[in-house]
Amino acid sequence: MTASEVGVRRRAAVLGKPIAHSLSPVIHNAGYAAAGLTGWSYTAIECAEVELADRVAAFGPEWAGLSLTMPLKEAALAVAGEVSPVAAAIGAANTLVRRPDGSWAADNTDVPGMVDVLTDAGVPAGAEVVLLGAGGTARAALAAAVRLAARRVTCRVRRRAAGEELARLADMLGLRFEIAEWAAPTGADGADLVISTVPKGAADDFAAAARSWRPETVFFDVVYDPWPTPLAAAASAAGCQIVSGLELLLAQAVGQFEQFTGVPAPVAEMHSALAAARAAR
Repeated sequence: MTASEVGVRRRAAVLGKPIAHSLSPVIHNAGYAAAGLTGWSYTAIECAEVELADRVAAFGPEWAGLSLTMPLKEAALAVAGEVSPVAAAIGAANTLVRRPDGSWAADNTDVPGMVDVLTDAGVPAGAEVVLLGAGGTARAALAAAVRLAARRVTCRVRRRAAGEELARLADMLGLRFEIAEWAAPTGADGADLVISTVPKGAADDFAAAARSWRPETVFFDVVYDPWPTPLAAAASAAGCQIVSGLELLLAQAVGQFEQFTGVPAPVAEMHSALAAARAAR
């Protein structure tokens, strides 16, 4: 982006359903302000999966990028003219970027975002990983586990069919993978990393077992509202390092910001705005 383009009106948004809770507008708009992108704005738009194609088709040329959250991460691939290798591999995208010809390119910034926050948390190479859930975010977690050189991923699922679908992805990625029943909350005691990708409340039954986890275990919960979750609180009480969904929210937003605008993200200012917004809730 050139200096002459700084004040040009450009738009971006996060789409999903529900979406009112999203803090993505806080992060991106703070980034625009700090970077001097005075013509840029970022909003939240409620959108169901069946509405996505029509919504995207209706956006004018001022729209530079879209962030996608549940339940749109798989549907996003169908509206894109180009799909990045990582989004294609895991069958999910959280990012649509407008191309010069007016079409959209799909990408997944959740994967590098997860790698960044988990590396910062000290997750070692060759980690033993327990994964809770088998949805779109779990797919990103598998790709992140590959980049972290995980030794094995054990996935606890509520639906066996979803676990089997995830197992096919793990096989394609060359990752050692096992499916475990959801109702048995033991088995994470020896894990180096536990990742919960399920919605709020879904993993609460694991909290009692988390009190016996090793202090060396890193626990990552993609939920950030409400915080802490019962599982995060129990893992923290056991002495575990905790990574919240807010950290991923920022990390994946940094990647989106740079793809949308073409300028380096002002990470410190984006982080400060996010922290202030979370504290005000």
